[in-house]
Amino acid sequence: MGIRKFNPITPGTRFKSANTFEELTASKPEKSLTFPLNKSGGRNNTGKMTIRYVGGGHKRKYRLVDFKRSKAGEANVLTIEYDPNRSARIALIQYADGEKSYILSPKNLQVGQVVQSGAGSPPEIGNTLPISEIPLGSLIHNIELLPGKGGKLVRSAGSFAQLLNRDGRYATVKLASSETRMILVACSATIGQVSNPDHNLERKGKAGANRWRGVRPRTRPVAMNPVDHPMGGGEGRASGGHPRSRNGIKSKGYKTRTPKKYSNRFIIEKRKK
Repeated sequence: MGIRKFNPITPGTRFKSANTFEELTASKPEKSLTFPLNKSGGRNNTGKMTIRYVGGGHKRKYRLVDFKRSKAGEANVLTIEYDPNRSARIALIQYADGEKSYILSPKNLQVGQVVQSGAGSPPEIGNTLPISEIPLGSLIHNIELLPGKGGKLVRSAGSFAQLLNRDGRYATVKLASSETRMILVACSATIGQVSNPDHNLERKGKAGANRWRGVRPRTRPVAMNPVDHPMGGGEGRASGGHPRSRNGIKSKGYKTRTPKKYSNRFIIEKRKK
């Protein structure tokens, strides 16, 4: 894994930096685990645009990733592949009975390595097991919030959480956002850090690279008219007042989390101190 810079032979490559993809071992996905990914272009069934700044983009196929890892037993890692639908890499594994599956690839996972899932699995990189069996201080990812529902937390490139302690039914986990929360020890998690940690060092280089990803240009609110946005209008180049959304909700310094949200009692330390 690494980042390569480009010679500035065009304006678009002057500041561009991209991944080297040196960890990938296959160029085509497993056909039985891919499905068509239809796009709406931000429009409804009548052709009216209902979502702004969406449209275009390269054609993709969805890779069916197993976030549950519910099948117990050993599996061999066949390939490390690129997934256009997520920032992390995915790994194709094959179980002893021949069944193949995609999993979220942890950092330093190698082709030919054996990964396991289920209770009793050794706490090694790529193995999924209940939090009750993971050693304290371990780096984990793909963490469940409810047993058997599949991993929901810590799935983006380079992210990880740390298991701090266990007390009764709950374990204390510190997330990358510095939030500390309690999670049931019956929930499962995968050992290791998510792959592609250099993802945040990439630079697109030009606006067209966003169009490849299906992102259309975004109009600044201060450039709109007052009828279109609360920050629009004004004589000259007005700053627009306090930053707020199109519906008038403040976007800076305003707490949007519901004060009585049921999961508040599981959060020991919030992100913002």
